[in-house]
Amino acid sequence: MMIRAGKREEVLTTSSMWNCTSCYNCIVRCPRKLPITHIMHGIAEYAHRLGMAPKMQPTRFFSGLFWKNCTHTGRVNELKLSLGLYFKDGFAQGVKNGMAMQTVALGLLKAKRLNPFELFGGHKCKDQKGIQAMLKKAYEIERSRKTAKMAG
Repeated sequence: MMIRAGKREEVLTTSSMWNCTSCYNCIVRCPRKLPITHIMHGIAEYAHRLGMAPKMQPTRFFSGLFWKNCTHTGRVNELKLSLGLYFKDGFAQGVKNGMAMQTVALGLLKAKRLNPFELFGGHKCKDQKGIQAMLKKAYEIERSRKTAKMAG
């Protein structure tokens, strides 16, 4: 309704769309069969591209950190991802966050789900050049679609 009312800036600067958990419950229940989840993700992406999304909104921060982590090696390095989240608010807060999660970390170590040596590199996909070529092609396709939309 806010979009219909012309409240563009209010919509794009709110954190509401970043709170969507992608459960698709809204789509299933919507009597008009609106793709609400897709709309929420689209608005979030649009706000991000325009630089209007809340800077330190946790879901947005996690999404960016996850994407950067994943595209670097083709896999997610859980240790680096966790450290990036823990220390996003500074060193002291990162130590506090780490201490608060120490029992979880110890459990992950015991279950061999967390490897401290991943800090020095970690696991990677074998075909790094292929992954980077795939990402490059995806970015090219996205750019050409944007150019086509603007032209036509």
